[in-house]
This record gives sequence, C-alpha cells and structure tokens, in this order.
Amino acid sequence: MPPPFDKNAPAASADAVKRYLPWVVATALFMEQLDSTIVNTAVPAMAADLGVAPLSLKAVVASYIVSLAVGIPISGWIADRFGTRRVFSTAVALFTVASVACGLSVNVPMLIAARILQGLGAALMTPVGRLAIVRTFAKSELLVAMNFVIIPALIGPLLGPTVGGLIVHWVSWRQIFFVNVPMGIAALFIIHRYMPDYHGDEPRPLDFVGMVLFGSSMAILSWLLEIFGEHDTSLPEGAALLFLSLSLLAAYVWHARQTAYPLLRLSLLKLRTFRVSVGGGLITRLGIGGMPFLLPLLYQLGLGLPAWESGLLTMPSAAAAMGMKFLSSRILRRYGFRSTLVVNTVLVGSSICLFSLVTPATPLAVIVLLALAQGFFNSLQFSAVNGMAYADIAPSDSSMATSIASTMQQLSLSFGLASGSLVAAWYLGGVPQTDSAAVASALHRTFLTVGVLTMLSSLAFWTLRPGDGDNVSRGIPRAAD
Repeated sequence: MPPPFDKNAPAASADAVKRYLPWVVATALFMEQLDSTIVNTAVPAMAADLGVAPLSLKAVVASYIVSLAVGIPISGWIADRFGTRRVFSTAVALFTVASVACGLSVNVPMLIAARILQGLGAALMTPVGRLAIVRTFAKSELLVAMNFVIIPALIGPLLGPTVGGLIVHWVSWRQIFFVNVPMGIAALFIIHRYMPDYHGDEPRPLDFVGMVLFGSSMAILSWLLEIFGEHDTSLPEGAALLFLSLSLLAAYVWHARQTAYPLLRLSLLKLRTFRVSVGGGLITRLGIGGMPFLLPLLYQLGLGLPAWESGLLTMPSAAAAMGMKFLSSRILRRYGFRSTLVVNTVLVGSSICLFSLVTPATPLAVIVLLALAQGFFNSLQFSAVNGMAYADIAPSDSSMATSIASTMQQLSLSFGLASGSLVAAWYLGGVPQTDSAAVASALHRTFLTVGVLTMLSSLAFWTLRPGDGDNVSRGIPRAAD
C-alpha cells in the first residue's frame, strides 16, 4: 500500500486527490510532450521574423531537449528534499512563465535562454508528477491511473507538428508558446487543491560528482542526437562527441558503485520487472520514436500530400491511443504483462512494416486504418511498460525509480528519432529529396528495417515470468522469488 499522505497534504479527501491528481499530471505531461515537437514546424517562420537563417535556430530546439536530459536525473532528489507539491507547482509555474518569455523573445539568445528554463521546468514536471501518482495509488490501482496519464505522452508528439503548423499558418509563431498559459494556470489551481506533498523517508546528500558526470554525458548525447544529420556536423566531430559522452557515462557508472548515495542508484536494475521495463522499453521506443519524423516525410515528400493533410493523418493514431486506455487494463488483467508485451511488441513492429506498402495509389481509408492500428498498439505498449516498471518498487525507492525510468524514456525517444533519420539517410544515399519516388522507396525500406528491429525487441520481454506484474494488473500480492 502507498504511504499515508504527508501532514502538509491538501485538505481535499483521499478520494478527491485520486480523482483529480491524474488530470493535473496528464496536463503537465501534455504540455511537456507538445513543446518537444510543436516548435519544429515553426522554425522557418521564427527565422524569418527574427532575421536569421533557419539552421541557426536548431539550438532553440536542442536547448529544450538538453535541459530535459540534465534536469530529469536530479528530479527525484529535489522531490524527496522539498516535497512533491512544492516542486511540482514550482515546475509548472516555471514552465508557464518561460513559455511566455519564449513568445515575447525579440532575438535568438533570449529565445534560447527561455527554452532552457522551459526545459528545466518540464524536466521536473513529468517525473515528479509520476512519483506522486506512484505514491498515491496502490499497486492494484496503479495501472488505471498510469493509463490515463500516459495518453498525453502518445498524442503530444503526434499533435505537435499539426498544431504548430496550423498556428503558424493562421496567426503568429509566438502563439505556439502562449497556448501553455491557460493550461499552466489551470494546473496550478488544481495542484494547490489536490496535489499530495510527499517527502523522502530520510534525507540524502546530493551527489554533485554524479550530477556533473551523468548530466554532462546526457547533455552531450542529447544535443548530438538532436542535431544529428545536419550538414555542418562532420563525422569525426560527431564520433568525438559520442566518445566523450560514453566516457563520461562510464565514469558515472564507476562512481555510482563507489558512493553510498549515487544520483541514480543503478542497483534497482537488479529487479527483473524494472530492468525489463526500462531496457525493453528503450529498444521498443527506437522504432516508435522515429515514426513522428518518418511519416510526415512519407506523406509530404513520398506521396506529395500538402502539409495540412499530412498533419490530419496523424489524428487517427491519437484517437486510437485514447481509445485503448479503456481496454488496456482488461487486456493486461486477462493475459498478464509477459504475454501481452511479447505479442504486442510484434504487432507494433508489424504495423510499422505495413507502412512500407503505402504508395500514391493506396486508398486514404487504408492509411487511416494503419494509423489507427499503430496508435492502438503503441498505447497498449506504453501502458504495459510503464505499469510494470513499478510492480516491485518499494515506496521508499519510487523517486529513484521514477528518475531512472524518465531519463531512459527521454533518451529512447531521442534515439528513435536519430536512428530513424540515420536509416532513411542510409537508404536514400545521395539522391536528391526532390525525387519523390526515391524518397518513397528509401522510406519503405526504412519502415521495414525499423519494424523488424522493433519485433526483435520482443525477445527482451520473454525474460519475464508469467506472474510478473500481477500485483499491478490483477491485484494479486507479489510472491517471493
């Protein structure tokens, strides 16, 4: 059972907290996920308004991702030290104010500084919100709550390019950032009323050395993945940055084994359900993470569709993802985590492969059906992976587990985007991207490659035992190994 509410918890009843807490966490997660992608389509308009070249604005996108990578690992320590309510409300306020600063920016340095602050706010919102969910709901209730919260993580990246394109088309690019203001204000009101205030069981010192090593490694790696494929980054430079990032990561692993209070306690990976959730989820997201980048290329460059129609074709996936939340609990209750994840991972990979059959002659209805299937399977995959992650995590370890899981999820999506662009560039070779037939052929082979790799990731879930996660999906107490 979760620990009782802190003495500083809000006056609302436990039932009211359970009713409204998922809403506020979902709202914060939606803002964070939406801002990860919504700026991409606005870069040309932003560049024209600020009087700079579009490529010079890559730092505006990368700075947000780097801030996430640096801030997420220390979110658990901050929440334990200052309490979930104070940290979460501060994060939402910072994100909202930074969004206004982004919209009011008059030059690139000001915009980058505001995006860094926005990323730091987002880095605390998501893991601290999930921590509050984990510590509020019992194991048997966790899956339903997680299903609700995870939907924004699925629809945010899908809607981001579409919403951004529509805003830029009809009004100013600055409105992209102002859309966060009403959501942020509403979230702050609900936080004050319904957010429980959990603290760590006992204070622990901040691992400054680990923070520098791990934070530097993640910042370099995230920046490298974000700017991957730009013509002004040579292969030797990219290889040197990758080596530096991996060296810093190896130094952190060595350091974490020597210190009593590491920034991220890697020993939690000894728990089978947590290890498979983090590791298997990382591999699966390599395929899923690349689709928001690859599909618009197929629709616009390969099929010749206009941007608005390409954007509308992302809507069925979002609708299917939302619909799955009503079924995933029943599926996991009946078949368990192991069987569901093994089979569904193959279905996710198969849905990716099927996009290799899409041509200009493919009926629009078929494309919509493929998008629905992908959203359906992706939603079940994320619900299962996120629900199983906390099956065997003790309440005292929940903040540490949340920091590790959130860090790996952020990296996996960046890896997915980079790997998708790498495979597509490999197949395209030096052919101009104006050749729609060559682009379509390259993307078809990319879908097949990424889809097969995703299907192979199902092997990671074979290592689960039939009863793993039953305390979450079926409410059955965990039996000793």
